[in-house]
Amino acid sequence: MRRSAALIMAGAVGAAGLTAAVLPQTMASAAAGCRVEYRIVSQWQGGFQGDVRVTNLGDPINGWSLGFDFPNTGQRVTQGWSATWTQSGTRVTAASYSWNGNLPTNASTSIGFTGSWSGANPVPTNYSLNGHLCNGPVTPTTGVPTSNPPTSNPPTSAPPTTPPPTGTTPVAINGQLRVCGVNLCNQFNRPIQLRGMSTHGIQWFGSCYNNASLDALANDWKADLFRISMYVQEEGYETNPTAFTNQVNNLVELATARGLYALIDFHILTPGDPNFNLERAKTFFAAVSARHANKNNVIYEIANEPNGVSWGSIKSYAEQVIPVIRGNDPDSVVIVGTRAWSSLGVSEGGNETEVINNPVNATNVMYAFHFYAASHQDNYRAAVSRAATRIPLFVTEFGTVDYTGSGPFDQASSTTWINLLDSLKISYANWTFSDHSESSAALLPGTCNGGNYSGTGVLKPSGQFIRSRIMTPDNFPTS
Repeated sequence: MRRSAALIMAGAVGAAGLTAAVLPQTMASAAAGCRVEYRIVSQWQGGFQGDVRVTNLGDPINGWSLGFDFPNTGQRVTQGWSATWTQSGTRVTAASYSWNGNLPTNASTSIGFTGSWSGANPVPTNYSLNGHLCNGPVTPTTGVPTSNPPTSNPPTSAPPTTPPPTGTTPVAINGQLRVCGVNLCNQFNRPIQLRGMSTHGIQWFGSCYNNASLDALANDWKADLFRISMYVQEEGYETNPTAFTNQVNNLVELATARGLYALIDFHILTPGDPNFNLERAKTFFAAVSARHANKNNVIYEIANEPNGVSWGSIKSYAEQVIPVIRGNDPDSVVIVGTRAWSSLGVSEGGNETEVINNPVNATNVMYAFHFYAASHQDNYRAAVSRAATRIPLFVTEFGTVDYTGSGPFDQASSTTWINLLDSLKISYANWTFSDHSESSAALLPGTCNGGNYSGTGVLKPSGQFIRSRIMTPDNFPTS
């Protein structure tokens, strides 16, 4: 949650000049050749992840279209990144975006995709660049990809063949999550979107989180996700590490009992440099990851909203904390906060390229993005649209009001935002499932003093809107 007065200035700063990535209308032809390297990064029964690196051996081009043929009619591209992917029959086409369309002579670019197959999965043939056939491709079937992010987050291993789920909760259906390409994927290695709610600071609103409220979230709201926001400062963890660790553990158990994913949020805000809390983070995550290592529903958010600090410093912090978690829980998804209150740098005049060009050196990592709908609009949405083709994003916090958590409910901008997240399969948690007096809180003041959390009668306008969006069917893929 953003409380700093500095955001009054930051809210007006951004990448106003940036526009959503689009394919150029015309593309200059490549003259005299190209070379392609194709790698199967990871393969499992019925699915695989491929990496394609193309080198332009002809004249410089500004805008490219790479084509190739799958030899088997059972091979399909299911999700791609760093290009616009289409498939007609066995012919696959990947067209450049505006930001990677410039390809000088002897320059290379890398793109990637996840695919499905049946029968066999032979390597593609008949590569062409802007209509010109490429030289014979190098086609190793294994190896570490050399492509741009997001292939820094390939599946860590081929998933086992998983029988159909026997339960109906989000965790029963989806099981252990992983990052595949730019997506959050389930046990069937299919992209999914989780939708849910965030607590407010548990030091202030602990009475809001109990059996009755979690029952309402799981059964009435039909949420997938419960984010547990543990402030480090502001009367939080630093005042009593043992008590706050126990409180977080208890809330994870409440979520687990209801088949919800539990997102543990190490809620740093002031100071904005996560390295100030590095040792606290190591201690906390060592404890909670050891406690929940055998669960398949826990996600770790290691730095809520870094601000006033470089991406390099945030990355350094992440690369010291993640191994602590991995020591106990090697398979979990970890979410790293981004610069400028987790705005990918936009609120401090930057953009997503700093993360794309220098990703965290770890697997199963996603990057946080936060927004408040009344304050953060077109230029923030453009940054998300661009970034989502390159790196895996998770909106771990957003509000339907302005960046202070107050002000009128902006239904129009909130609708535009959620429609965008839905289209990109970006998971989200709304701020907040609490009865705080601020307009961003879902519950009416005093709700947490009673025992009823279900229905619309206990909800503010923001809560009614978010509940209606969360409770629509998930339709999680299981094959």
